[in-house]
Amino acid sequence: MSATPECIALIPARAGSKRVAHKNIAPLAGHPLIAYTICAALDSGVFSRVVVSTDSEEYAAIARYYGAEVPFLRPAEISGDKSPDIEWILHALNHLRNPQEEVFECFALLRPTSPCRKPETIRRAWSQFIQQTGVDSLRAVELCAQHPGKMWIVRGDRMHPLMPMTHEDATPYHSSQYAALPKVYVQNASLEIAWSRVALEGGTISGEVLTPFLTYTDEGLDVNSQHDWRMLEAMVDGGEATLPTVNMPPYSKR
Repeated sequence: MSATPECIALIPARAGSKRVAHKNIAPLAGHPLIAYTICAALDSGVFSRVVVSTDSEEYAAIARYYGAEVPFLRPAEISGDKSPDIEWILHALNHLRNPQEEVFECFALLRPTSPCRKPETIRRAWSQFIQQTGVDSLRAVELCAQHPGKMWIVRGDRMHPLMPMTHEDATPYHSSQYAALPKVYVQNASLEIAWSRVALEGGTISGEVLTPFLTYTDEGLDVNSQHDWRMLEAMVDGGEATLPTVNMPPYSKR
């Protein structure tokens, strides 16, 4: 293994989004959504290749325009809205093997739906990952806005705490102030990095030993609904969120 592992960026962009039609290429601040992830990956200087996995020729053309590689199209059978990520990741890694059957030591999963992830974010995550010993992967997380200690399971006309836990003084979590509860983090979709062996040999993205990568402010914003989209546009317009730099004119069909 080389002193500095070689890493490839994998960007998923299937065409079949239901909640926001064609969200991966929908225009945001003058460019298609996917452009911000491609440009952040390229500008980070972390990756030897930036590859988009898509089932659409139109998406492929847009991705290439903004500087990504699209060396293959994703088959329809692994492009459904219920297809697990490991399927297209294995498809991509296996297609990118060279004739000597070598493979990139690491891969990063960068979803277009987190457009505020900056080149600096990626560099910070990569630095953390390569300094770790014995981990399978790194995954972006952020503090929960709604603590699971205050969540309930409803069964008929009764409910039960999701976390039936108490403090040392026997005060239930659900009856405690937020500040008194242990910190709980939730994963966001902005960034994952893993050793390729975890996917190729273990058949998973994360493996068993994960290191948490904390995202801050707008880094972990995720766009999955019309409401998310309107909120992001308002935050960008109001300066509450910023997008990576795209130093080229918007894509237009030719």
